[in-house]
Amino acid sequence: MNKEIPLSSDSRPLTNLGDGGLVIIDYGAGNIQSIKFAFKRLGIDAVLSSDAETIQKAAKVIFPGVGEASSAMRKLTESGLQEIIPQLKQPVLGICLGMQLMCNASEEGNTRGLGIFDIDVVKFSDAVKVPQIGWNKIEGLQSPLFMDIPEDYIYLVHSFYAPLCQETIAACAYDGLYSAALQKDNFYGTQFHPEKSGDYGATILKNFLAL
Repeated sequence: MNKEIPLSSDSRPLTNLGDGGLVIIDYGAGNIQSIKFAFKRLGIDAVLSSDAETIQKAAKVIFPGVGEASSAMRKLTESGLQEIIPQLKQPVLGICLGMQLMCNASEEGNTRGLGIFDIDVVKFSDAVKVPQIGWNKIEGLQSPLFMDIPEDYIYLVHSFYAPLCQETIAACAYDGLYSAALQKDNFYGTQFHPEKSGDYGATILKNFLAL
């Protein structure tokens, strides 16, 4: 479904992020600039960083990712961030591959993940077109992350997915139901791209900043 959702004109003030600000983890795994621009449209200047101390001191952290799981995990390991991320205490939002790497493991490249979400990422079957690209409807929304968000369409691009589990806070239907979003404690993850999901995506990012 090709559905254009306009960018939000909502002018509600955003939560003060404090001294640590918003940090986007920079480990060379794609979609970083588009996420930075999405927050810029909300009036937030995010910091791109691979420095452990900067990330640990942030008020909120974005863990992005577009690409292949094993190579992305290798970059995290080389920088030592694979040990830092699971220990973070502030709200953390993993996006797309970032969310998948927060799971126990992925079939993509037989990759061991960060073990934050207790589920393994698997590939869509041959019964559907892979990758899934475009707009899909989210349902079963169960988190403050989705405040003021209806069960409507968001934007996804992916070949692998996290099955439904105890930590599922939103689902999509494609080759059966799967986790469109996950949450455990201070860790959140979206399989979809809020930075590419127009008005709804902008609201989700605002909700994350307000957590």
